[in-house]
Amino acid sequence: MTRTLIIAAALLGLTACDRGAPAPKAGTSTVQVTDAICRPTPKGRQTTGCYMTLTAAADDRLTGVSSPVASRVQIHESRMESNMMMMHPMEGGLPLPAGQTVALAPGGNHLMLLGVGEPLVAGDTVALTLTFESSPPLQVTATVGQPETTGYETAPAS
Repeated sequence: MTRTLIIAAALLGLTACDRGAPAPKAGTSTVQVTDAICRPTPKGRQTTGCYMTLTAAADDRLTGVSSPVASRVQIHESRMESNMMMMHPMEGGLPLPAGQTVALAPGGNHLMLLGVGEPLVAGDTVALTLTFESSPPLQVTATVGQPETTGYETAPAS
């Protein structure tokens, strides 16, 4: 009986030492994504825009995006410069304030897929991997189609 208890205690001790998957960092937030959509690529074009809504549980920042359908994905902002709408990569990433909905939308901040290999047509899906400052990477599947318009669109490819 004593031998059985010793073996059971040893096994219990070994189980307690098994670390398995690392525990999430303290303060690690989670981000929810809804309404992910990418525009179809116009004939002969290898760039397109993607849009979605992000909500972070705690302050965070979208720092990067990748996709197997594009050689690069950039987080872009659109802003007026000299009476022209201009797009620029957001070098520091996109801030995600805790509990606030952040929309990536036509005419505003958006994702830009560059070097799209095969044409994207309505009904297809696009895999996107979002990386954050605090939250773990998030896999998102975007539908290919036309996003709802906001009245601020300046060009069909953004």
